[in-house]
Amino acid sequence: MTNETMIPEEHRRGIKSFVLRQGHMTAAQQKAIDDYWATVGVDFQAAPLDLNAAFGRDNPKVLEIGFGMGTATAEIAQRLPEKDFLAIDVHGPGVGNLCKLIAEQNINNIRVMRHDAVEVVEHMLPDGSLNGIHIFFPDPWHKKRHNKRRLIQVPFVQKLLPKLATGGYIHLATDWEKYAVQMLEVLQSFPDTLQNTATDYAPTPDYRPETKFEARGKRLGHGVWDLVFIKK
Repeated sequence: MTNETMIPEEHRRGIKSFVLRQGHMTAAQQKAIDDYWATVGVDFQAAPLDLNAAFGRDNPKVLEIGFGMGTATAEIAQRLPEKDFLAIDVHGPGVGNLCKLIAEQNINNIRVMRHDAVEVVEHMLPDGSLNGIHIFFPDPWHKKRHNKRRLIQVPFVQKLLPKLATGGYIHLATDWEKYAVQMLEVLQSFPDTLQNTATDYAPTPDYRPETKFEARGKRLGHGVWDLVFIKK
């Protein structure tokens, strides 16, 4: 694995799962990647991935897109030990930090990818292979002219839905109200496939921890919106 992440030309023009930011990788984060990637890392391949083989067991699989520094993902994985988590991000320091947390806390139900999630969904995930999908606080692109650059839009959900097994769930969260409105509209545009678990926005499920950033925002009066939809 290299520190460079390739961005396909087609994703420079279309949907992509991230805003590329370099960030400073600490020595400890780089060492965690060097030491543990062979155990917890999954390299991109343009072919379906055997998820059970990647985790060494046949448990429900959850895709987590955009895990940031990985602290919430590590906590969720420990709260839900009966599930396996494929966690994807492109931010090098975050990837290194999650690898470090996995090693320090002896977490065995997370595998880490550093790649564009759109390509992973398109090429690596077999249909019906996921029990859940988490997308928490994706890059907001909050200005109106940026709407088409937001990840949560109909074309991307169309790519995700075949990968989700019947009865599986999509859980989204954002602290941008206009993005929350768009997310709700997008998921509600699949009435034959997705069922909202709430009238509109859902209570935060117990497994999703409150981040420090989220707690600070709430103290300042900012909102946070969760959506949880089930595949029919």
